[in-house]
Amino acid sequence: MTRLAARSVYYARRLLTERAGLILGAVTAWMLSTGQLYGVSRWSIALTLGLLFLFCLRLLGGWRARRTPIVAGLDRFELGLSLVALVHAGIQLAGGPSSWAQPLAYIAMAYLVGFNGRIVGGLLTATALAFQLALHLGEGALTAAAGASRWAALEWAALLTRGGYLLVFALANLLFLQAEVARRRRTHHARLTEAIRALHDEARDYRLISASLTSSESVDRAIDESKLMRGAVEAIHQGMFFVLDLLKKSLELQTCVLLWLDAQGRQLKIKELVTDSRLVTETAIPAQAGAIGGVVKNRLLLNLRARNHNSRGIAYYAGPEEVGAFLGVPVVEDGHLRGVLCADRRQDRPFSRAEEELMVEASRQVLRAIQSERVFVAVERSKYEHERFYRASTMLNGALTLTQVYDTAFAAAQQITAFDFAAITLYDRQARKHDIERVWGEEDSGLEGARFGNNAGLVSMVVKNKHFLPAGDPSRAERDRERAIFTRKLRVRQSIGSLVVLPLIVQDEAIGTFVFGAERPRRFPKRVREMLSVIANQVAVSVENAKMYKRMEEMATTDGLTGLPNHRTFQARLNEMLARAERHGKPVSICLTDVDKFKSVNDTYGHPVGDQVLKRVAKVLAQQVRKVDIVARYGGEEFAFVLEETDAAGAKLLCERVREEIAAQLMNSDKGTFRVTISLGIASYPRDGEHKQLLIERADQALYHAKESGRNRTVRFDEMTGALRKTG
Repeated sequence: MTRLAARSVYYARRLLTERAGLILGAVTAWMLSTGQLYGVSRWSIALTLGLLFLFCLRLLGGWRARRTPIVAGLDRFELGLSLVALVHAGIQLAGGPSSWAQPLAYIAMAYLVGFNGRIVGGLLTATALAFQLALHLGEGALTAAAGASRWAALEWAALLTRGGYLLVFALANLLFLQAEVARRRRTHHARLTEAIRALHDEARDYRLISASLTSSESVDRAIDESKLMRGAVEAIHQGMFFVLDLLKKSLELQTCVLLWLDAQGRQLKIKELVTDSRLVTETAIPAQAGAIGGVVKNRLLLNLRARNHNSRGIAYYAGPEEVGAFLGVPVVEDGHLRGVLCADRRQDRPFSRAEEELMVEASRQVLRAIQSERVFVAVERSKYEHERFYRASTMLNGALTLTQVYDTAFAAAQQITAFDFAAITLYDRQARKHDIERVWGEEDSGLEGARFGNNAGLVSMVVKNKHFLPAGDPSRAERDRERAIFTRKLRVRQSIGSLVVLPLIVQDEAIGTFVFGAERPRRFPKRVREMLSVIANQVAVSVENAKMYKRMEEMATTDGLTGLPNHRTFQARLNEMLARAERHGKPVSICLTDVDKFKSVNDTYGHPVGDQVLKRVAKVLAQQVRKVDIVARYGGEEFAFVLEETDAAGAKLLCERVREEIAAQLMNSDKGTFRVTISLGIASYPRDGEHKQLLIERADQALYHAKESGRNRTVRFDEMTGALRKTG
């Protein structure tokens, strides 16, 4: 009991210290509802000061570390409850809900809803309504007649009015706050988007990127490109600022500014500026305006001495500025005007020849800084693309089967660019048919496995011409996208904005196509298409290697004459089937058979005819058994087949059907037609044996017994041993 009492005291003390606000708030609500806080008294002042102290303590003391979401919400509710209790205690001290202090409840409500989540804010709103009820109940308890209920003296109209005001303040603040948060988020997003757009525009101005740089890149690559561009742009600006600041100091300039021509050649934007004037414009200026327009139009250096010391005709000044001399130098790269480097000074001192040469050299230095960063960005991008290209090539080198080649081809292409649809087709030159071997992006469209003949579709045209489509001409590319990719019936369901069909070429022969489609336009520019073409060539070689691998595998596992599995494959499959039978407790039957008097057939009609007989027997055997069973050429004129989940009786029924079918076959030769028969022996697992070698031996014994008994018959091992016991 002593330990239990100590633990109880500990938890009680912890509750008082950690959740004192909840307890004190409940006590305040009770005292308000009974009228005990009405007027100024020692109890009311002590409780109000206690609430104030607790609220300040919770507000300034911070939150506990490692709080769960529930505990965090409870902490915020306790803080809000302390404020609600404090405000309503103050209202009671001031004279009740009809006093001047009542609006404090509305202000507190707005504050609490604004700085808490919806759940905590809703609970605090309900709590404030409850405190309002307690205030009115306390007032009713004091004004009620002797023996009357305080509920009877409750002023419902006043309560509902003040409660309504509380709800209006809470809801209005919640709506306004959310609207303000949404507005600030939109503003932030717009500013961020504008900053990114400005960065891209500036990078394009310096020709660091093309207009569709990241259209085919992943999100991670786009981030890397953005970092690369930002670093290049910052490096260019640092170099520009250093050059312009050096010019300003050495030539005693008022303003030195680099103006850059936009893509349309209509406006000049300030790229870098060093000035003592506050009148320089922050907006773009017309390219043909004033003295600067003369530099743009003639692409010649312009050295002017300003009349009346004003800035009229110098478009980068938004207002009248004192200018004594102006010098404008065109910034020309490879015959193209990129911008204008301008300088002016207040003194009435024209720019000398040496100063002109210095400005011309400075414009060249600006261009060198841009070109240097351009080369750096190009090298970094080329490095990245070649790394991805190398990974794509490495992936294809490990593919052995056609399935692996198809899967790896799509994965390798994704290392180069992003796409929404892809397909691999192979061309059967003998049948003049195209087979859609694999589809990516529309697996359930019914395209995969479809076969179609030569037509006017893009796939047929690419195989025929051994050239990619759509072609580079934009007008022709638009027409090609409208044409059928495969056939008019076999259509892609997606909306294709970008399309490229690449030939798979091996030894100057097109063996198929690699098709890529994307919903976004201009997804496959020249640099991407060239890399995909190399991947397509590797895919073509991999397809041929996979076909060769398949043929070699078939040669190793298949009998060349009959097309049936060979003896080695039969042994491996028999092991698997016996293991399954043992695991599941199911029977398996082994049947051995050979052609009766086959040597006589070879001697009479020749070995070519004997080969035809073996092929015919193999064909009948393959047609009669199920797909789960196996038929193999065991050796010479001998065949074997294994029947899964089949006992001796069921195996004999099948063997008899096979025997009768072969006996009915009419064989052709130069010496006329003839017929052949077969004999069969059966051994079943587990009745006739549980080991592979024993089962094969007993099936062979049953076959031997069939031969000795007159041929053209089926013998089961268990029936043979039973007959031998009877005769013995």
